[in-house]
Amino acid sequence: MAERLRDATSPYLLQHADNPVDWWPWGDDAFAAAAERGVPVLLSVGYSACHWCHVMAHESFENEQTAALMNEYLICIKVDREERPDVDSVYMTATQAMTGQGGWPMTVFMTPGREPFFCGTYFPRAQFERLVLNVTRAWQEDRDEVVAQAGQIAAALAERAGPVPGSPVPAGTGGAGRPARRRVRVSRSYAGPRVRRQPGRLRRRAQVPAVHGAGVLATALRAGHRACC
Repeated sequence: MAERLRDATSPYLLQHADNPVDWWPWGDDAFAAAAERGVPVLLSVGYSACHWCHVMAHESFENEQTAALMNEYLICIKVDREERPDVDSVYMTATQAMTGQGGWPMTVFMTPGREPFFCGTYFPRAQFERLVLNVTRAWQEDRDEVVAQAGQIAAALAERAGPVPGSPVPAGTGGAGRPARRRVRVSRSYAGPRVRRQPGRLRRRAQVPAVHGAGVLATALRAGHRACC
């Protein structure tokens, strides 16, 4: 397993350099590897002082069984939000839009084209393992639908928050077209602005067109998330 975080300048990334997870830093090489393998990307964003980031790291990323699942089915990218606020900002907008809340650790599943289709925050290890398997199943059985929905989400985000970093979808263009209002199987329902009074979490809900999700990931989606501020 390559130790790609060994030369990182971020103290947060260095904390994960010895994980059994085959982490990649954010960059074109990671997404090229995902495209070559034909697998989705897991983006995990956190920072050194984040309590729940350390909890999830200890429970999941340091666990050999969980890491084996991640390495087999995903390309895994670790990002320090303090080093890459541009990446953090765009995907936090997606996370707030899909879940109604945000925080760290931020957990985002996306296509090799950098377009998100499932977002969350902290997951306990057992739930996280089920989520990885459910995402994998959806990707293998309904990839065209997943990719189409991810493109619609990315286009909606580009209209409001700027383009996904490294994505060819320019801000303000709507990308491949106007986001469809239809049922899909891999994203949670999300709608207009809303304030959620929950301590320790970002509160403003991002405004994006409504997209309703159900099906393959429903059980995992019902799992509670925790996030530190």
